[in-house]
Amino acid sequence: MRLGAVGYLNARPLTWALDRAPERWRIRYDVPSVCASLLHAGAVDLGLIPSVEYLRAPDYRFVPGVGIGSRGPVRSVALFTRVPLRAIRRIALDTSSRTSVALIKVLCRHRFRIEPEFVPHGPDLATMTRGADAALLIGDPALDADERALRLEKIDLGDEWSAMTGLPFIYAAWTGRPGAVSDADVRALQDAQDEGARATAAIAAEYGRGDADATARAAAYLRDNVKYGLGPEEAAGLQMFLDYAVELGLAPERRTLEFF
Repeated sequence: MRLGAVGYLNARPLTWALDRAPERWRIRYDVPSVCASLLHAGAVDLGLIPSVEYLRAPDYRFVPGVGIGSRGPVRSVALFTRVPLRAIRRIALDTSSRTSVALIKVLCRHRFRIEPEFVPHGPDLATMTRGADAALLIGDPALDADERALRLEKIDLGDEWSAMTGLPFIYAAWTGRPGAVSDADVRALQDAQDEGARATAAIAAEYGRGDADATARAAAYLRDNVKYGLGPEEAAGLQMFLDYAVELGLAPERRTLEFF
């Protein structure tokens, strides 16, 4: 089976076990937006794609029980600002993930009560904040950013979402079209998530590449911030987010969640 997967640290618990079965899974790693494009084009059978991309095709389905989320601070999806929140007029967007772009727009409208200009930009925090009041950065670059050195305030978007809604947030999930996976495939993907969630120490060591501090930071992130699974509360949070996205005109029509 052809899989398109995110190459960030937070996705490794979902792909850790799959990498060890190359006879069954052929995985292509890329940024979330590219994973979404590959799935839309039919270049992969299943994509670990930004959750908002579910609205892009009427026949998309989620693999039940599997997802990358947070409840409270996530650390790797953040707004970095050089001015007070209410004074933000221009935000540079890391467009690597359309879900995070949609999330900041939802939060600006419903949480922060601001109406800034949004401009796309490559994920370089120093450059982004030279030309804008604030910058959206995601993934490992956001996790590793030194906002103090740049004299920026970091606003954690996972924390802001949960404070606003009381619900978890789902950033990405295995998604595909009907018939893409069998019941056995679904169970294997669920088992892979369970195995990866138990292997976070080994995954952090792989990420740290011998750097003790980097390994410790990665282990804390996987242990304390990222949550894996897609249960009833996660589904409720995801449906609320998708409905907000439709309300903002980021997708043409509402969809309820459907699963394989």
